[in-house]
Amino acid sequence: MKELIEDYLAYLLLEKGLSKRSVESYRNDLIKLQEFLKRKGIGIGEVEISDLNEFLKELELKGYSPASRSRIISGIRGFFVYLATEKGLEANPAELIELPKGAKKLPETLSENEVKRLIESPDTSKPRGIRDRAILEMLYATGMRVSELVSLTLGNLDLEERFVKVRGKGEKERFIPFGEIARDWLIKYLTDVRPNINRRGTDYVFLNFRDGKPLSRVSVWKLIKHYGKLAGINEERLYPHILRHSFATHLLRRGCDLRTLQLLLGHASIATTQVYTHLDIGYLKEAHRKFHPRS
Repeated sequence: MKELIEDYLAYLLLEKGLSKRSVESYRNDLIKLQEFLKRKGIGIGEVEISDLNEFLKELELKGYSPASRSRIISGIRGFFVYLATEKGLEANPAELIELPKGAKKLPETLSENEVKRLIESPDTSKPRGIRDRAILEMLYATGMRVSELVSLTLGNLDLEERFVKVRGKGEKERFIPFGEIARDWLIKYLTDVRPNINRRGTDYVFLNFRDGKPLSRVSVWKLIKHYGKLAGINEERLYPHILRHSFATHLLRRGCDLRTLQLLLGHASIATTQVYTHLDIGYLKEAHRKFHPRS
């Protein structure tokens, strides 16, 4: 299990772009689980949800707060998803773990004005700025994951109909529409910039200026942080999927139904999508206060 933990931590650091501090927190939490399973004589492939619930109950008895246990659950969930998708683990016992009452952590989102500032931060008088503007526009226009964006090829794009074909988790494909603004910046990048940096003849859409290779997830994450800083957004509020979560929240706020949102995001279960109804509770409360006759 120790080797699997190290593999997962390397994945978080190099592929997901998490900070060293965050990765170290995950390490400490997963080592707690490793020691628990070792005491019980349970192998990683034998873990059941009852074992995980017993582990969490043990943490509660030791005085861990709901927030701390919630963080540990998040790490365990991510670890088992990684084992299932990358290491061939047949069952994911962490899927049904419930967060401690009152400790559910909701994803941070940006306001529509903050998104506008972020997207408009690149200097589009320069080729790099045009590419980066196209990246930010597409992330927000489609809500796709960063991993999905860097995997896009020219054959995935239908610029006339304004659709993109995305290959998501579990190799499942979905089609996502995008708007005219994103299309215009994408065309500008494909026409004016990409031909000059595509020195390898690759079909990948978004390329590195240095060597013409496809951009990595870490590169896009650094790009988001860079422009977030230029836009005056606190760095602690930024993370790789900030535009994806903002996309979902803004659609819901403007009347999009959960089933449609589930299809756009590529969630296997609508239960995953429902987090955005909790996320937007502040807006819903304000709308109720403003419009209900007896609020």
